[in-house]
Amino acid sequence: MKLRAEGPADVGPVDRVNREAFGQLDEALIVARLRVSDAYIPELSIVAEESGEVVGHILFTRVELDPPTEVRMISLAPMAVLPEYQRRGIGSAMVRRGLEVANGLGEEVVVLVGHPEYYPRFGFEPASKFGLTNPFPGTEEAFFATALREGVDIPSGQVVYPPEFEA
Repeated sequence: MKLRAEGPADVGPVDRVNREAFGQLDEALIVARLRVSDAYIPELSIVAEESGEVVGHILFTRVELDPPTEVRMISLAPMAVLPEYQRRGIGSAMVRRGLEVANGLGEEVVVLVGHPEYYPRFGFEPASKFGLTNPFPGTEEAFFATALREGVDIPSGQVVYPPEFEA
């Protein structure tokens, strides 16, 4: 398996991965909107390739905090793997690579809404522990945060996602 930044030729395959993994269009549409937004970080749109086929995708985008903070924060969303390739470690490899690249870019904190059984293995903790909230009702128990390196204090406040998540 090869992990790399998404390129222009990957737009269609990434769309397919998100549609098939989630069984709906919502995530694929969010990715398409984020790609042309100020929140997009090209190095943090990562694909997993097997035998030349894009089989997974993960995206990290910029988020803000209310009240504002100097801490650089991003969100992991979405992460998708084609159904026939799931449970092979592809998602875990993409998360690890994404966190590594984000740290290298100087990002400091990552937040996400995801499966409570899955993300703690990567160092994510309940965001409520840090006084963080998100705008998605009913997701409090699935809202997580992690600092990308020692010495980074996770600030408290309301995470403000890019408007592309609302549509």
